[in-house]
Amino acid sequence: MEKSKYSNVDEYGFERASNFNFEMHDKFMSQYIRTLTRRSQRWSTLTGNKYKKSNTLKRFVRKGIPVDHRLSCWMSVSGALELKNKSKVSYFDLKKKLTNRHVLESIEIDLPRTFPDNIFFTNHEYLPSHLYNVLAAFAHQNTDVGYCQGLNYIAGLLLLATKDEEGSFWLLKCLIDKILPQYYIITMSGLLTDLDVLDELIRVMEPAISRHIHKVGMPWAMGITKWFVCIYSEVLPTETVLRIWDCLFYEGSKILFRVAITLIRLHKQQILETNELGDLIACFRNMKNHDHVIDCHQFMKDVFSMSGNLSNSKIDKLRLKYQK
Repeated sequence: MEKSKYSNVDEYGFERASNFNFEMHDKFMSQYIRTLTRRSQRWSTLTGNKYKKSNTLKRFVRKGIPVDHRLSCWMSVSGALELKNKSKVSYFDLKKKLTNRHVLESIEIDLPRTFPDNIFFTNHEYLPSHLYNVLAAFAHQNTDVGYCQGLNYIAGLLLLATKDEEGSFWLLKCLIDKILPQYYIITMSGLLTDLDVLDELIRVMEPAISRHIHKVGMPWAMGITKWFVCIYSEVLPTETVLRIWDCLFYEGSKILFRVAITLIRLHKQQILETNELGDLIACFRNMKNHDHVIDCHQFMKDVFSMSGNLSNSKIDKLRLKYQK
């Protein structure tokens, strides 16, 4: 007898682990599908310049953008559409100017490593070729970043979510150039600064956790670099990641900190029970299995209730303090 009415592949083509909790997933999906239906009906009431930023749209985004609105809403609220409209060179022209053989070879090497557990990347020729195009075009127009590991996961998930190659390029450009500046340059100075910012936020908000992590001796870079570099893709369940990205594109990089603080607070007891560095690292790696994390709707409620009053101005002030 089958354990679940759902297949061993999720809605985005990712193969589920052998220990996947079908019972928990069934329970979550039976409720979440009804939530999605209600949210889609609410989004249909938006009229006029429906993606103009407002308190109403912010509330809608936090509750989840329906699949059929995601590309157009992400493009509008993130600034990607403005980047596209102001660009003197189109994406299709950029694809004709791929000349850096070293960059292209690096991308080619990483293509088969990108989501090897996803049937759309392993069983279809078009999606890897679209990923190659997006990464290559981006690398050639942003030579300060070029291509580095991590970008393939972000661009790959953008393609899975939007099913649009050109839109994925402009969203990737918006993320790297505007929302996460200096994360992907050689020095990774923006990332290193943000690790220090998170360190201070946890020290103030959860001093016991902060003391314990420093006592065990885990550098923040060891525990959460992948969280920030991959923007939680390859870290959390796909639907949860996309709900995070909904808010990231609308509200900016403070969402990365809100999510990190929430994950750490949800796992406070498990963190404090660790005694060895390996156990602590394993605790951070296994945070994707928490029932609230799997239930993306509940998790996003947690994100905005458990992370405190965290503004972009506060993050910017801390970044100035720790700027590399």
